[in-house]
Amino acid sequence: MILATSMMLSGCNMVVLHPAGDVAAQQRDLLIIATVLMLLIIVPVLALVALFAWRYRATNKDAHYEPDWDHSTQLELVIWAAPLMIIICLGAVTWVGTHLLDPYRPIERVGVGRPVAANIKPLEVDVVALDWKWLFIYPEYGIATVNELAAPVDRPIAFRITASSVMNAFYVPSLAGMIYAMPGMETRLHAVINKPGDYAGLSANYSGAGFSGMHFRFYGMSNADFNGWIARNKAAGAKLDRATYLKLEQPSEHVPVQRFAAVDASLFRAAVNLCVKPGAMCADDMMRRDAASDSTPDELQKHGPMPMPGAAATPSPSTKSNTALLTGAGLPKPTATSVGTAIAAAASQPRS
Repeated sequence: MILATSMMLSGCNMVVLHPAGDVAAQQRDLLIIATVLMLLIIVPVLALVALFAWRYRATNKDAHYEPDWDHSTQLELVIWAAPLMIIICLGAVTWVGTHLLDPYRPIERVGVGRPVAANIKPLEVDVVALDWKWLFIYPEYGIATVNELAAPVDRPIAFRITASSVMNAFYVPSLAGMIYAMPGMETRLHAVINKPGDYAGLSANYSGAGFSGMHFRFYGMSNADFNGWIARNKAAGAKLDRATYLKLEQPSEHVPVQRFAAVDASLFRAAVNLCVKPGAMCADDMMRRDAASDSTPDELQKHGPMPMPGAAATPSPSTKSNTALLTGAGLPKPTATSVGTAIAAAASQPRS
């Protein structure tokens, strides 16, 4: 059985247990510590189950039989104290680890005993989950790629992540944990890669027909190689503007790597706020107007009501009183129509 199990597991890639980034390594350590702590109670229980089954088997006539036994203070202390101590240790380790490894928290080290230098600026990468491919925008360099991501070794990476249509999940097992990508929202992830190499990235949340092919490659590079990679992308010649993004946004499967030498600086903000299409109102603008419409009557007089998308804004006359604004006093009377008159006359007739 051991040989068969080893053969079946020989093809498995234990990337989670052999990461190449410090954040993923800390997550690996947390996973191992939690597993060992839980095994401290699981293994003895399973061993005792086997021991009791063997000792008190029907053919063992020498086993001591006590049908009236119902309590043991020493046994109760062991049964309750051991799990309680394990839960306390597990809770402490998990609480500390989850706060230190908060994906929104900028990393403070690039490795064990190697704090982030004060003069090192994180590499900013904007990520958009499309149907069914990944768009990566590098604001610092003004380039973008599809289904290819790269970063220099030992430089912190600050990801800003969103989605164009349905919820997805951004995951590079060698780099850091999974983080969701949601339309109309921005999530963040901070990480670092410590070893040069070619690593797998994938979508970790089912998002439709092309989900199985929604993969990308992540390259850890030296600074010189990364600069060369940036130069190759800048030589690509294509520009990622809003019109190109809207074409790229259309569902497509198994998309090859694409490169863009220039990017519209406002594109990611428009993608987050679902207003890439011409004339579309951005979600943040709509929320600001909603907040203004929920203001007090005096503020409402000052700013005016929020117009509907596409409609011209008509400020409220400053001469109207607060009471008129709240009750509708002073508004024009509705004009009677023939249909309305007939309905009103029928409603006024007495019922039999």
